[in-house]
Amino acid sequence: MTTTFGPRAKVIAPDRKVTDLLDVLRLHMDMDVAVLGMWDGDLLVVQVIAGDGKRFSLAPGTTIRHCRDLSHRVANGSFPPMSPDVRQDPRLEDATILASLKVGAYAMADLTDPAGDRYGMLLCMARRPRPALQDRHSQFLRLTGAFLGDSLLDLRRMWEARSQVWSTISDLIDAGGPRIVYQPIVRLDTGRITAVEALARFPIRCCGRPHSTEDWFLDAHQVGLSVDLEMVAIRRAVAVLPQLIGDMKLAINASPSTIAAELVEFVHDLPGHGRLTIEITEHENSLAKPDAMRAIRHLRDLGIQIAIDDTGTGYSGLEQLVQLRPDIIKLDHILTRGLNRDPARRALAAGLVQLAREIDGTVVAEGVETPAECDAIVSAGIFYGQGYLLGKPAPTLP
Repeated sequence: MTTTFGPRAKVIAPDRKVTDLLDVLRLHMDMDVAVLGMWDGDLLVVQVIAGDGKRFSLAPGTTIRHCRDLSHRVANGSFPPMSPDVRQDPRLEDATILASLKVGAYAMADLTDPAGDRYGMLLCMARRPRPALQDRHSQFLRLTGAFLGDSLLDLRRMWEARSQVWSTISDLIDAGGPRIVYQPIVRLDTGRITAVEALARFPIRCCGRPHSTEDWFLDAHQVGLSVDLEMVAIRRAVAVLPQLIGDMKLAINASPSTIAAELVEFVHDLPGHGRLTIEITEHENSLAKPDAMRAIRHLRDLGIQIAIDDTGTGYSGLEQLVQLRPDIIKLDHILTRGLNRDPARRALAAGLVQLAREIDGTVVAEGVETPAECDAIVSAGIFYGQGYLLGKPAPTLP
């Protein structure tokens, strides 16, 4: 059984009508399960299942080896596209994949695009023999594949695009992750650098499209690689911990999912972890999950500071601030920009300063780019800042 399956894959939720039609197919064929798979190299990646997939150890994202060979053999006529009784069918003596899955009866059909290229397979299976299966059932199976038509091609295009993104991000992870640069965080009344933030820098394009840093992390989340991508960046960033001077701290970014999944274990035995500040970023609203909050409490027990990044945008709302009570509140650059000209922005900044006092925290203004903004920030009671006016990101520590 171990050679039957390949590594799990991330799949896309299909249109509901695809699942419903597969269920109609399964019932019409009197089978236990109907499976729609798409090719990824020599692996058949299960995309959609109707019926009892667990009986065959199948679920969306399961990959099956050796199916490509079966597809070729069906196409050239050396393998039957259907069998009502696998165990009694002499044509299937070498069909090890059917034996591994303990299939009693099956029917299969290739999925082809308008150019005639095979891009997937429809497969119906039963644990016990199905003596009533006839050629017309194979015809119905092929008819179902043709009827799905545009829905499957849309799913195929989405799958191919997602697979390309997965491969690109995987290659980046295997190559050591994104470049890391460090930007100073400055005490505004003295000019002293109190910390540096590690920032990831990615290639400007991904799969032929312009990509920002946020786009890379969002894509990684979509294909199930967000934790891997964040952790490879974090491992690269903390390499400078031994180089920090005085009481300077290092701020690294992590989502709640990464904090809960791997970060606590990683930093536990990391020399100098007391110099870390974890800036919680939100690509998904998962801070409310109990495992994330437990992990954050554990980080605090290790003497690590907690910061909320991008306050005032996205999921970083007041409820989250009250719930988490971070050591550092980072005022997003969108609010910092034009603070000297906008009374509403100044009022919001003053409110965050008051909240920080109540929870014994500190506010850091991001995106400080002009002396006028810097003066307005200090007037609002914010004494720490970060931005191009104070220091640009660089590959080495300031």
